[in-house]
Amino acid sequence: MLPLDAPLDPSGSDARSALRRELLRPEYRERDVVQQVLTWLDRVVQSGLDAASTAPPLSTLAAMVLLVALVAVLAWLVSQARRTARTAAGPRAVLTDEVVTAAQLRERAERALAAGRAEEAVVEGFRCLTVRQVERGRLAEDPGATAHEVATQLAAQFTAAATPLTTAAAAFDAVLYGDRPASTDQARAVLDLDDELGKC
Repeated sequence: MLPLDAPLDPSGSDARSALRRELLRPEYRERDVVQQVLTWLDRVVQSGLDAASTAPPLSTLAAMVLLVALVAVLAWLVSQARRTARTAAGPRAVLTDEVVTAAQLRERAERALAAGRAEEAVVEGFRCLTVRQVERGRLAEDPGATAHEVATQLAAQFTAAATPLTTAAAAFDAVLYGDRPASTDQARAVLDLDDELGKC
């Protein structure tokens, strides 16, 4: 009988060393995650192309229409998410750094309304209302005041106009910061509110 070169039952340390050497071999090294994703995408695209080459033309057309519809829905969802993010960013100031009188803002609003630009008329009209009340000393000149804050301060002085003020402030925010459309009636309501408060 010839002696064996190695024991048939290795010890625990010998087994661990052998396992470590085995696992260090290159074929066990994990590939880069990005490379794995790219490889998977390549397989998916290739299988899709192979399937399309053997599919009837009508099935291929239906698949293309479905793909275009999915892309359109995705684009719409992204645009809605951006619009919501802009609105959720919070209300912003009514007044700008521009030095302008209430009369000038009123003229801009009237011109915009006459030209059918209701959104511009709402914005300029609410700014006109705000500046007019600043000019009359009913509001402090606060460039950082939001439309809601302006409406709240004025509603405390003109309780009968509290609801129209809140509505006008909401229209201002929706148009300017929410990219929402405005109607001629909304624009006219803001200008009528400016007239009403101006008489008090």
